[in-house]
Amino acid sequence: MPMNSTIPDPSGSSTYNDTIVRQFAIAAVIWGVVSMLVGVFIAAQMAWPALNFDLPWLSFGRLRPLHTNAAVFAFGGCALFATSYWVVQRTCQVRIISDKLAALHFWLWQAVILAAAITLPLGITRGKEYAELEWPISIAIAVAWVAYAVVFFGTIGIRKVRHIYVANWFYGAFIIAVALLHITNAMSMPATLWKSYSVYAGVQDAMVQWWYGHNAVGFFLTAGFLGIVYYFIPKQAERPVYSYRLSIVHFWALIFTYMWAGPHHLHYTALPDWTQSLGMVFSLILLAPSWGGMINGVMTLSGAWHKLRDDPIIRFMIVALSFYGIATFEGPMMSIKTVNALSHYTDWGIGHVHGGTLGWVGFISMGALYYLVPRLYGQSRMHSLRAIELHFWISTIGIVLYIASMWIAGVMQGLMWRSINTDGSLTYTFVESVKASMPFYIIRFVGGLMYLSGMAVMAWNVAMTMRAGRAQDARIPAVLAHV
Repeated sequence: MPMNSTIPDPSGSSTYNDTIVRQFAIAAVIWGVVSMLVGVFIAAQMAWPALNFDLPWLSFGRLRPLHTNAAVFAFGGCALFATSYWVVQRTCQVRIISDKLAALHFWLWQAVILAAAITLPLGITRGKEYAELEWPISIAIAVAWVAYAVVFFGTIGIRKVRHIYVANWFYGAFIIAVALLHITNAMSMPATLWKSYSVYAGVQDAMVQWWYGHNAVGFFLTAGFLGIVYYFIPKQAERPVYSYRLSIVHFWALIFTYMWAGPHHLHYTALPDWTQSLGMVFSLILLAPSWGGMINGVMTLSGAWHKLRDDPIIRFMIVALSFYGIATFEGPMMSIKTVNALSHYTDWGIGHVHGGTLGWVGFISMGALYYLVPRLYGQSRMHSLRAIELHFWISTIGIVLYIASMWIAGVMQGLMWRSINTDGSLTYTFVESVKASMPFYIIRFVGGLMYLSGMAVMAWNVAMTMRAGRAQDARIPAVLAHV
């Protein structure tokens, strides 16, 4: 498909709406730097607790949810929105169905992010993982999501190509599932403007929360980014998807299985044992479709393996799939009850989550953004390929330092907590396990700082690319082409 760009047509009838793609792409880079900066700061607090300066709004407990929301919904969300708006227009070969709704989606989403940045440090929170934002902000999220869904599915409805490309199936599942998850889990009874109580109680509240929490990972942080894999890796590699049939099997197997895995977060709790076991079984089944998708993405380079040596952008994408494979092996393994008895509540879980977010979500987003930015500004390539190389290596080393230190610390903590003397008393106090973990917290900080430095290099590279070019909207091909 031709990638030539033209000055936007005033009527918009012959060009794609790349303005919305540009807006979300630049927002993704900005929020990526911000979210990772907050993450590095709170990682430093774990090693040097005095860095909270005895200020409540700088405490770990308040900044940690800000970091997770910014990393997942600001950085990750904006990357998903940018790529999905790019992909749906080009695979359907039409302009999005409504420019105004897309603009509403962008500005309302940025307002939600700013509201989170204000309320969470002030301690205004529902206290639910990945769902901390209070009810007025939750309603705004739902409105923005409806606007997004109307634009995305409306564009598919007016497509000029009969076939719906597989990337759009993953994006579509992500949109529908996240709407279902968010609305169900966010159902609350408002007490004041900034305080509400969940409509669920006790173990039912925990079950709904982790049905939401794990599927926020499954659909927001997995299905949507697999949409990126199935479009941008073939484009950057200039090779067809290794197996289109496998991509369809991957989609249906993953989408069906993920919904049932949430109870593995609640092993050894008041949740009925059969429900815990069900979550464990479906988590183990998840390994098959997850690795099938990983292999499909990696094997897309068949006949073009030299690109791993020559092209730093494709290297970001393929290494992202490697981290996806690691995380989707580790997750099912940690869902096994006997393993979970050792790993739960330890830093092993932190290593697992960040292997997925920094390695999988971060790298595939960065690869896609490096693909998009020059095309959005009429350039043939990013300003500096050497800067992309630098970004790749310092971030990769940073991830390895981060997750390896947390794996080691987590296993050590689990072993120390369950160690008992012959008289049945604990061998170690909790404080002793914290003291033993301190060297690993310093290593984690160094790894996070390296990853943040890579993101700063990317921000500079993007800014220079924007400076060298100018915003342009691509022309819709007059003759339908194979995509």
